[in-house]
Amino acid sequence: MNKQMPKQAMVLAAGLGLRMRPLTETLPKPLLKVGAQTMLDRALDRLLEAGVSRTVVNLHWLGEMIEAHLEARTQPQILFTHEDPILETGGAILNALSKNALKHEALFALNADQVWIDHARTTLEQLSYVWDEHKMDALLLLQPRDSAFGYDGAGDFNMLSGGKLERRHSDTMGEHVFTGIQILHPRIFDGLENITPGDAFSLNVAFDLALKTGRLYGVVHHGDWLHIGTPDALNAANAFLQDRNID
Repeated sequence: MNKQMPKQAMVLAAGLGLRMRPLTETLPKPLLKVGAQTMLDRALDRLLEAGVSRTVVNLHWLGEMIEAHLEARTQPQILFTHEDPILETGGAILNALSKNALKHEALFALNADQVWIDHARTTLEQLSYVWDEHKMDALLLLQPRDSAFGYDGAGDFNMLSGGKLERRHSDTMGEHVFTGIQILHPRIFDGLENITPGDAFSLNVAFDLALKTGRLYGVVHHGDWLHIGTPDALNAANAFLQDRNID
């Protein structure tokens, strides 16, 4: 099994943040602060700590503000891809691969608008420890639905033996929520019919293909994961961190 962490990452930062308005009318959601840091800086710091040397950040809404915010940052190396229109999660990563901003090898991919708190082993180490690119096209970090802070949905996946995943059944709650943190291999996009670089599509399209081939896996996160979708959720997340003396 490959225990080496990916050295590259994609941070998805192009969203409009509509549910976070009015805060995001003049500030992109990834630059909102949770505790003492922006959500984007938290993500980049975690990637740097994990040994990631190259990170692609996609931009759309108020993207120039994100570029300016990161201008002085020297580590990890940051490349930008600009999207107009927005390419969604899958389209953003395929676009970065087509522009050679990402190499054709395993990568971390994560949403820029969330906060996670590590458990015994750091979260990205946990993913890397389980990752086996010989049998996996994607390894998703999952949060138990009942412990997902700020989340009130039906869940996304159930875990099967050996860490394989299945979609939640339409008439039941899913056991786990997909956190938006994952390791992917670019071959996950191979075999997607009628999709080419520049198309807008969700990663869920690629996940469905990986489900069919038995190459979609998950690992359960035992720390905290904060879903921050609205101004009220942002206030609650700040209170959560303050109660635990986390900057």
